[in-house]
Amino acid sequence: MAHPRRFRFGAELHRPFPDMTWAETAREVESLGYSTLFVPDHFQDQFAPIAALASAATATSDLKVGTLVLDNDYRHPVITAMEMATIDAISEGRLELGLGAGWKRLDYDQGGIAYDEPRVRVERFMEAVEVVRALFGDDPVNFSGDYYTITDMVGAPRPHTVGGPPLLLAGGARRMLRFAGQHAAIVGVNPSIHSGEVDAAAARDALSDRIDEKFSWVREGAGERFDDIEFNAWCSVATITDDPLGFAEMVAPGFGIAAEDAHTALDSPITMIGTLASLGEQLHRRRERWGYSYHVFADDAVRPMAPLVAAYRDA
Repeated sequence: MAHPRRFRFGAELHRPFPDMTWAETAREVESLGYSTLFVPDHFQDQFAPIAALASAATATSDLKVGTLVLDNDYRHPVITAMEMATIDAISEGRLELGLGAGWKRLDYDQGGIAYDEPRVRVERFMEAVEVVRALFGDDPVNFSGDYYTITDMVGAPRPHTVGGPPLLLAGGARRMLRFAGQHAAIVGVNPSIHSGEVDAAAARDALSDRIDEKFSWVREGAGERFDDIEFNAWCSVATITDDPLGFAEMVAPGFGIAAEDAHTALDSPITMIGTLASLGEQLHRRRERWGYSYHVFADDAVRPMAPLVAAYRDA
């Protein structure tokens, strides 16, 4: 990595903080120093992402807003392009567009949506990314693929960001990460979720040796543009504690590892466990080893992790 990127942090929220409205929550996230407010895209207990991001954008002045991530199977890419261009225009260029192929089996089962094999979902997603990016441009779009056909369509409205908002693509398998390396401004290097739910197998796939291999896949796809990519880590376990090993022993079963091997979980980029000082050291080690500079904390961890954000953002 030629020049390490400065650290920044995202907050992923399913709903407002318990004591606040959504607009108040967005303003607090901004005041805590977070770069971005993300909303996920599932069918359970959460605010709908598109309306929530539009509201958060109008309630704040500098905070970026983003999807982490929109499931391609829930919307036609023409609708995705229109909705996201609108939010980018409303926010005056503060949108980060996260797109994914879909993974959560429960969403598909509850919604009566066919949970196609990974190959089909990924191929459909790849076509959708091409369509969405084309619709952010100025020229009429004609596209004929296996899943989508677009005829003489000019994207509207125009996004504020020339060429469209920065694209965030995340994944854990080789094909997805190679594709992300080719096309994304921001890449989330994550565990693979083969079962359709976050389980011990997925957690084990986030241990450090597996992450090394995943970054090699991104590099395969990215080639010379690798150093231009910003790398995002979604931290599923995040806490500031004076007993990191003890905490790791508590979460070890979720990684499918024995308590005596709990220290291996501390090195995983999906965890952020330790004292404030040791977490700062973790940030620097992970940036040096992999290039991670953009860390996301979710829901109940957003407020407790604010001291880390304040201490290390822009460092």
